[in-house]
Amino acid sequence: MSQAAIAPQTLSLPAQIAKADMAALLLRASMGVLFLAHAGLKIFVFTPSGTAGYFASLGLPALLAYTVILAELFGGIALLLGVATRWVSLALLPILLGSIYVPHGAKGFLFSNPGGGWEFPAFWAVALVVQALLGGGAYALKKDNA
Repeated sequence: MSQAAIAPQTLSLPAQIAKADMAALLLRASMGVLFLAHAGLKIFVFTPSGTAGYFASLGLPALLAYTVILAELFGGIALLLGVATRWVSLALLPILLGSIYVPHGAKGFLFSNPGGGWEFPAFWAVALVVQALLGGGAYALKKDNA
């Protein structure tokens, strides 16, 4: 086997940028769908008033539930479309950090624990930071300023 056959391939700068743009799109779209799913759960399954009651049972202001629902709904749409991706990602971060602190933190690390641990919200929070660093990518409706 020749040395060239086992040498690692390096991508040209345009190819690296194209991969980063695809990565930004995949991350942005998957998180957008997840935020819409969570908003939908709070709207159609638990209902906004039920979600507000749950927030109140945790010692949080009931009004915060409506804020979270709106943030998840409009944040999910913005991520899917790629509008203000960096700012939206950072704006959604407190929701995930708050969910670690209040309902999931005391349940242990693993999300499979009864009541769900903080593993999933922590990973999602890190993904939001990565998205904020990446920006929306080339396939975003509105390009982020670097």
